[in-house]
Amino acid sequence: MTTLSDFTATTLAGQEQPLAAYAGQVVLVVNTASQCGFTPQLTGLQELQERFGDRGFTVLGFPCNQFGGQEPGSAEEIGAFCQRNYGVDFPMFAKVDVNGPDAHPLFRWLTRERPGRLGRKIRWNFTKFLLDGEGAVVARYGSTTKPERIAARIEDALSEARMR
Repeated sequence: MTTLSDFTATTLAGQEQPLAAYAGQVVLVVNTASQCGFTPQLTGLQELQERFGDRGFTVLGFPCNQFGGQEPGSAEEIGAFCQRNYGVDFPMFAKVDVNGPDAHPLFRWLTRERPGRLGRKIRWNFTKFLLDGEGAVVARYGSTTKPERIAARIEDALSEARMR
């Protein structure tokens, strides 16, 4: 069975990061963008990180420029923007494609595990995938779902992880 631990991603600093580093944690994977109408959701994502981070939860942000060119910046610019404007301290990774032939393998897997309205495609920035403590995809949320609306499901996933 494929899980989050089977993938690697490049950090904003350019380092390869095995996602096995998040094994055992409940994880919310989000494709982000700095110039999107949903960008203010970074506040809610950071609040989730602060609320649940010490209990085995993390948000993983993956900037994406595939939707309206809404993430044109460099890795350094993206990191500075997210920290300066939203206080983001959860892990952010280098820009990725989430659709098409160059889609990051993580997103190919996520969309295969939890297809959306467009099947195995992501419709827009700020699509969210919730993974349980074993690294399996348990839910998918569209761009319009605000992070705070996911809090109860995160709480459930953390409780389930503690019971294992």
